Amino acid sequence: MPTNAESPNQRTSASGYDLTPPSAAEREELAASLTADERRVILYQGTEAPFCGGLLANKEAGVYHCRLCDLPLFRSATKFESGTGWPSFYAPFDPDHVAVHRDTSHGMIRDEIVCARCGGHLGHVFPDGPRPTGLRYCLNSVSLKFVVDGAAHA
Repeated sequence: MPTNAESPNQRTSASGYDLTPPSAAEREELAASLTADERRVILYQGTEAPFCGGLLANKEAGVYHCRLCDLPLFRSATKFESGTGWPSFYAPFDPDHVAVHRDTSHGMIRDEIVCARCGGHLGHVFPDGPRPTGLRYCLNSVSLKFVVDGAAHA
């Protein structure tokens, strides 16, 4: 939910969401509800197997949120079929909500994407997506929580 009152240490995105990172204790509390596979991917930069993610075939209208901290990350309107086996999007909900870090693991050079609030691993971004951005944000389904448009959301 967007916030209007800002404390001195609070960061707010252009769309009005609080980007203040959770404390170590808050992060552990959030992580306590994760399954073993969610922990492996979100907290330890793992990857789910291609064509296995629960949100790959999702066609409903709504918003994909961070599974760990609930920050809105991607709108269904920007989702596209990339053929890669992972949910793919061409633009984030708000550019402030996704941070990009250089990833040199596994003998490759890639751009890792993480939640800008909690730092949870989401996937990678590649420069081979469709217009208008030319980007392909390739995400792990277990890193996301889908909220249907019009659904009540906590």
